[in-house]
Amino acid sequence: MHSSPLHQQSLFDILRRSAARYPERLAIRQLDSDWTYREFYQLCLRLAGGLAERGIGPGDRVAILSRNSNAFAAARFAISAAGAVLVPVNFMLNAEESAYILGHSGARLLLVGDTELEKARQAAALCPDIEGLVWLVTNSPAPAGLEAFDTLAASVPLQSPPVVDSLSPAQIIYTSGTESAPKGAVLSHAAVLWEYSSILADAEVCGDDVLLHALPLFHCAQLDCFLGPSIQTGGRNIITADNSPANLLQLLESEGITSFFAPPTVWIALLRHPDFDATDLAALRKGYYGASIMPVEVLKEIQQRIPQIRLWNLYGQTEIAPVATILKPEDQLRKAGSAGRPVLHVETRVVDDEGRDVPPGNIGEVVHRSPQLLTEYFRNPEKTAEAFSGGWFHSGDLATLDDEGYLTIVDRKKDMIKTGGENVSGREVEETIYQLPWVAEVAVIALPHPRWVEAVAAVVVAKAGDEAQASEQAVIDFCRERLASFKVPKCVRLAVDLPRNPSGKILKRDLRETYAGEFSAE
Repeated sequence: MHSSPLHQQSLFDILRRSAARYPERLAIRQLDSDWTYREFYQLCLRLAGGLAERGIGPGDRVAILSRNSNAFAAARFAISAAGAVLVPVNFMLNAEESAYILGHSGARLLLVGDTELEKARQAAALCPDIEGLVWLVTNSPAPAGLEAFDTLAASVPLQSPPVVDSLSPAQIIYTSGTESAPKGAVLSHAAVLWEYSSILADAEVCGDDVLLHALPLFHCAQLDCFLGPSIQTGGRNIITADNSPANLLQLLESEGITSFFAPPTVWIALLRHPDFDATDLAALRKGYYGASIMPVEVLKEIQQRIPQIRLWNLYGQTEIAPVATILKPEDQLRKAGSAGRPVLHVETRVVDDEGRDVPPGNIGEVVHRSPQLLTEYFRNPEKTAEAFSGGWFHSGDLATLDDEGYLTIVDRKKDMIKTGGENVSGREVEETIYQLPWVAEVAVIALPHPRWVEAVAAVVVAKAGDEAQASEQAVIDFCRERLASFKVPKCVRLAVDLPRNPSGKILKRDLRETYAGEFSAE
């Protein structure tokens, strides 16, 4: 049975309903460009009409390779209005990696941001299914060979958007993964909308919020934890492509931002910026973090320096659209380091290799059941079957559950350090090193070792002005006083900064490659 217009529920429908409720309310702002909900809705209908004129219809894949922009937000909802499927592409990928996603997804159209033009041309040239490139920049003439966004936006509005079955694909998001080829997580309209409902209930996103969207919209965290739920509730959305600390602080103050999401690395960068204490953050009432656990010392610092803020920790992954558990404000210090409890529409267990629940406090793999989950990995039935073995989705994360049902992530299975036959959680060692007052950031990794197979290693960044206190030996001595001997780093290296992806997550794989030879001479 398929949806009828009476039961229609797609991502585009949430914009249609908000435009009817709040037509004159500001929906989207980027720089000096403002769109009310009425204007945003009508623009998306025209864009959808333009897509339909170019033969894009239900089930067709449309890719976006762009940094954040108002045009990105419009394209997201226009693609849904046309019944097509969004394929966002990580702009940090090179041309060949981008071409893999375009080719594997079978994308017919590629929408391109201004900084990604050359890469997009190279990637599209490798993909015969790509029928055209669209310049995803407002009020700007398109380069040769591309159709202008403004031309598409001048199309006849789509009068009757196709009826979309809520279980049909809304988007295919490719995991940034650790494997040779990324997997495309197929998420239905229903899955994403169930996730929005969980966010509204447990993260308290609401129509009174003024949200700053600085993390990449190609990533489902910013796209579907904040932009989508905010549009659904009539919130005010400020979009920026510049996530430098100076720009973020300026926007937080000038726009009166009340709600802001960033991974711990970005929060740390804001705290360390010389303009932080001079910035008026009185409006900032809701703060969110994810991608990794906030170091306890940094958590305390945020609450001390922004005393009115309430904090949420969001944990999950692309495949669950993407939030599975949330640690709420009232639990931030009581359960510091925890990922919280399952959100409204998620059921979570921690199991052993046979799928049996482990006792409270014991380490096992996190598994989920939820209407938010992916339908499948696109064109990959083997990985789909593997992920859903035993009737639960296997996250690949190792964690413990306490007797109150709070989840604490220990590590990814692939990130657990196995040294001399002992298991070490890099996160536990990181939390210890963060207690050193001069430490700004730290990443703990496993490095190959001729005797121990893997050795615990730490890469440490000192706070600005405290570099003179920084010492590799001081880190080792500090850990020896507080950790079992096998958990103490066998190697500590001081660095100016840590590599990270566009979402701010530290790229431990890059660090492992950089320091892989540290023990080769032993």
